[in-house]
Amino acid sequence: MKLVVVSAGLSAPSSSRILADRLAKAVTGQVTDAGVDVDVDVDVTVVELRDLAVEIAHNLVTGFPGPALKAALDAVAGADGLIAVSPVFSASYSGLFKSFFDVLDKDALTGKPVLVGATGGTPRHSLVLEHAMRPLFAYLRAVVVPTAVYAASQDFGAEGLQDRVDRAAGELARLMTGLAAARPAQGLEWGDDVVPFEQQLAALRV
Repeated sequence: MKLVVVSAGLSAPSSSRILADRLAKAVTGQVTDAGVDVDVDVDVTVVELRDLAVEIAHNLVTGFPGPALKAALDAVAGADGLIAVSPVFSASYSGLFKSFFDVLDKDALTGKPVLVGATGGTPRHSLVLEHAMRPLFAYLRAVVVPTAVYAASQDFGAEGLQDRVDRAAGELARLMTGLAAARPAQGLEWGDDVVPFEQQLAALRV
């Protein structure tokens, strides 16, 4: 089972990468403990967008991805689940984050479970998850889990953040394992065997 993590943090290390890693660890643990009759080995791929910034810019101009960017785009398209985390710039996701998803194939996220997260210096930016990030992935026809995770600077090391991380991770893990269990043995591509949205929502209430 493939989990891809997209982090748009610009520093090294970045708070966005730290949050992304916590989410990925929680999802991996919950998939492994799901107890369903599917292959529960989770292969995690991390895509650091700051390393792809030049290739993303070239792709926007030329229409052709460089080798590193193509590998990242292919990884996202082939994932069973996606975690996407961006820092907040000017009350929205970063331009680098948006540019990456601008060059992604328009059908790559159709029916794909996605967990969104964001980081910022103050809790006042937390609504970026609902007014910017969730609509972006809804437009791309992804299935965004109900719980999104925002972490302000003071949230790291404080009570409450891990509870939100675990809840969101559980929602993504249940969608990933549910889709894997429902997928026929014949290796179909995403979009050929999409579980109805109502069925996926019902799985979250279990």
